[in-house]
Amino acid sequence: MNVTSFLIYCIIVTFTPGPTNIVILSTAYNLGTKKALEYCYGATVAFGFLLGISAVLNTTLVAVIPKILVVMQIIGSVYMLYLAYQIYKMEVSEQAMIQTGTFASGILMQFVNPKVVLFTMTVIPSFVIPYYREPMKLALFVSVITLIGFLAFITWVLFGSVFKKFLQKHQKIVNIVMALFLVYSAFMVSGAVELIKR
Repeated sequence: MNVTSFLIYCIIVTFTPGPTNIVILSTAYNLGTKKALEYCYGATVAFGFLLGISAVLNTTLVAVIPKILVVMQIIGSVYMLYLAYQIYKMEVSEQAMIQTGTFASGILMQFVNPKVVLFTMTVIPSFVIPYYREPMKLALFVSVITLIGFLAFITWVLFGSVFKKFLQKHQKIVNIVMALFLVYSAFMVSGAVELIKR
């Protein structure tokens, strides 16, 4: 097993901007570190759970993924657009802010985020299963990848907290930019790009 490429892959996928990380950043600067951490805990639980499912059922899931991907793309895109709208109107609606920074919304985002689902369902079969199949070793890899994901989420919380004053000074612009990032993410995972290329 090439541990270096495995770690690079995990770090790049989890630390780069994506729907979950954008919501974490937005929650950190709008609602504070405590609320962002609550969201992170939910996201981490779902992330670990998806990795665990992949480790246990990898061959079945890899065969099923192409069939459920279209449904995941639609659900994920709609949910991301909903979150983009909530982020856009955050300073106007307190209720919208509360809904984006919860443990449950952290869990839900992971299950409808195709980037996360595809990563969790492919990293184990691609990097781990060819070399390790014992339950304890699989559990160790699931734990390591979950920890990497959690560290990525915490990094985005810290970024939102450290730059909170700057972000709040330009809150409306930041909200619009982050909402546009989520709209872009929704478009990219919707499958529309593949349809346009055809």
